[in-house]
Amino acid sequence: MAKPYIVTIDQGTTGSRVFLISERGEVISSAYEEFTQHFPRPGWVEHDAEEIWASVEKLLARAIEASDAAAIGITNQRETTVVWEKSTGKPIHPAIVWQCRRTADYCEQLKKEGRAELFRKKTGLVLDAYFSGTKIKYILDNVGGARSRAENGELLFGTIDTFLLNRLTGEHKTDFTNASRTLIFNIHERKWDAELCEILKIPQKILPSAQASSSLFGKTKGLKALPDGVPVYSLIGDQQSALYGQLCHNPGEAKNTYGTGCFVVMNLGDKFLESKNGLITTLACDAHGNPVYALEGSIFIGGAVVQWLRDKMHFFDDSGKSESLAKSANDESEVVFVPAFAGLGAPYWDQNARGAILGLTRDTTSAQITQAALKAIALQSYDVIAAMQADSGLKLPVLKVDGGATRNNYLMEFQAGVLGASVVAPRNAETTVLGAAYLAGLGAKIWSSPEDLASLNPPAATFHPVMTAAQRERELKLWKDAIGRVLTTR
Repeated sequence: MAKPYIVTIDQGTTGSRVFLISERGEVISSAYEEFTQHFPRPGWVEHDAEEIWASVEKLLARAIEASDAAAIGITNQRETTVVWEKSTGKPIHPAIVWQCRRTADYCEQLKKEGRAELFRKKTGLVLDAYFSGTKIKYILDNVGGARSRAENGELLFGTIDTFLLNRLTGEHKTDFTNASRTLIFNIHERKWDAELCEILKIPQKILPSAQASSSLFGKTKGLKALPDGVPVYSLIGDQQSALYGQLCHNPGEAKNTYGTGCFVVMNLGDKFLESKNGLITTLACDAHGNPVYALEGSIFIGGAVVQWLRDKMHFFDDSGKSESLAKSANDESEVVFVPAFAGLGAPYWDQNARGAILGLTRDTTSAQITQAALKAIALQSYDVIAAMQADSGLKLPVLKVDGGATRNNYLMEFQAGVLGASVVAPRNAETTVLGAAYLAGLGAKIWSSPEDLASLNPPAATFHPVMTAAQRERELKLWKDAIGRVLTTR
């Protein structure tokens, strides 16, 4: 009898990973493969979808024994867009990555036409090149014969989850979380929106069917690394997967992933909210993998500011040393760092803002600047969480955290203090992988109910707020003043 192991594919922006997860929620094996980033023009980002598939296929063979696969879960970089031939599976254009800005001018044109509110009301999203819809239109407009072929049903569209599923099983499906990032999916009715598809001139026949994140999407066939018949029981976008992996199943529960940037997501339950404070509304999962609403805020520069201090300023040779350096600085320093290297994301959405270090004197040290950089990660997160609380009316007593920067105790302590909430880091920080694994395992009956998940990944560290009210008020005032100095959209 096959062991009850879950094969979890984590297809990210810079590389692919495959994990084998046990019924105890433990990582049995894992493997990683990078792939090439293509930048054909400034602001444009592409991937070779065939190279992505090749990386996954190679990893499946390396990470697992065929007999170990009881079910498959897939989590993925969201929004990245692939269009391929239905008959051959061959992409007709490089995958257009979520970071790619090539359709920004078209998005501005749609805004000038007064379309932004319609898209916002139906999809919960802002009209931005970030999302898939305008990327699909670009491919259909710029590949010879693509539009007529799409209208004739000869082409298929998918985000990366759908493309991988198609290669694994032959099915053409997605889940609600990935569909909700396309700009053409009505998150109230949970179906593709005919009016939005018409505006973007996207034939609905190229779109995948959408279903709950924990459900049967298909079974493997014709693969070298896996036998036929292994069920794929979950598809889910990476940030929603991390939310599920953190067991944020109830309204008001939230997680923050601290990576190169930061992604904060709050579960709203079945109550739709249109943000009035610079956030987007998207779909996530309840405990059983069914769709619920969520608020999301994206912060462009998180851990990347520490990399900048290391690689460009040469303050230290190892990012881990930023903690001790920050702790050596006087907490009363008035140095403030706004790391708007690529503009500011949520809740400000100012693409023209640029970074600034304020409050410098002749006595300013590298320790003070490093401390200010770490504070900036927490303060940007505070701004997003404050916006979530204002939109939802829900108080956040606990923030669940994951990602590489959670190993920095100074950052986590400051985050708890400025939020006035406890910050909890789990034993296994691979919550994105665990989310997809948990959902697949529930589908495959490896776990009988969501309650079985509660003990699988206990907290490793809890940071309680110890900052005084006066300290907190001072930090927030300094930050607010600094943000005001860099904003161009006031």
